[in-house]
Amino acid sequence: MTNISNVTEFVLLGLSQNQKLQKMCFVLFLCFYVSIVLGNLLIVLTVVSSQRLNSPMYFFLSYLSFVDICYSSVTAPKMIADFLTEKKIISFIGCIAQLFGVHFFGCTEIFILTVMAYDRYIAICKPLHYTTIMTRRVCGQLVVASWVGGFVHSMVQTLITTHLPFCGPNEIDHYFCDVHPLLQLACTDTYIVGIIVVANSGMIALGCFLLLVISYIVILISLRTRSSEGRHKALSTCGSHIAVVILFFGPCTFTYIRPSSHLSEDKMVAVFYTIITPMLNPLIYTLRNEEVKSAMRKLCIQVHHPVSHNCALSVSTSF
Repeated sequence: MTNISNVTEFVLLGLSQNQKLQKMCFVLFLCFYVSIVLGNLLIVLTVVSSQRLNSPMYFFLSYLSFVDICYSSVTAPKMIADFLTEKKIISFIGCIAQLFGVHFFGCTEIFILTVMAYDRYIAICKPLHYTTIMTRRVCGQLVVASWVGGFVHSMVQTLITTHLPFCGPNEIDHYFCDVHPLLQLACTDTYIVGIIVVANSGMIALGCFLLLVISYIVILISLRTRSSEGRHKALSTCGSHIAVVILFFGPCTFTYIRPSSHLSEDKMVAVFYTIITPMLNPLIYTLRNEEVKSAMRKLCIQVHHPVSHNCALSVSTSF
């Protein structure tokens, strides 16, 4: 396809056109975004500064938190600023850059979650070989592979979209630029392109989700021979990851496994995997993890030594 676009900017319709509701959303989503940045940054700093959290599980968790910050930062600041403006305009280049960022960090997160499931599989099913299999070098290679996979996926989505002709209208019924809303504005037949998008995005999400399900089925089967204490300890480390997988993969699969549609609820579903899940991840991974909570207390004491007692108390009661 030859790009004959005469559209230089798009108008984002956002979550709502109600002015009063937009002001309420501004405060709400600003609090959400601050929580995302502070919560995930706290996990990154805790893992990096703690000598006890040097296992592969926490290594991957720190990268997951970093990706969550980047992922939400692609869409949330623009959405929050748009709540205060009457006309929500984004340039064509800005729109394409946002699309690239959403798919780059989103796909990278999918791969990191899959790698984390593989790490739990090795730790529980092959504990004697865990240290020889999950070496620092292997963990680094898995993280690099996740970033590369996210980049390749995002480049495919971006190149497909930039080669579509856009002749008007230019109103996107969403709060950020994504492939499906842009396909609806293209002035050409996008059936084949829609199939490619589903194959590229939806199948990645669905394929990784199936791998996750299979890995946890194998883990549950192997736990039948363990003692009740061993089962409880293994399941406690897997429970947080399963919760995040359900919260992230469910909405993603719903959005990208089917062809482009005009369902307005798509943007409401997108709120879950771009805002809600990154915000809940720090709570989910620290709520029942004593090692992380203890490391956070020590980090807090190091940063605020004069008020170490009150700081440690506040961290312990928060979780």
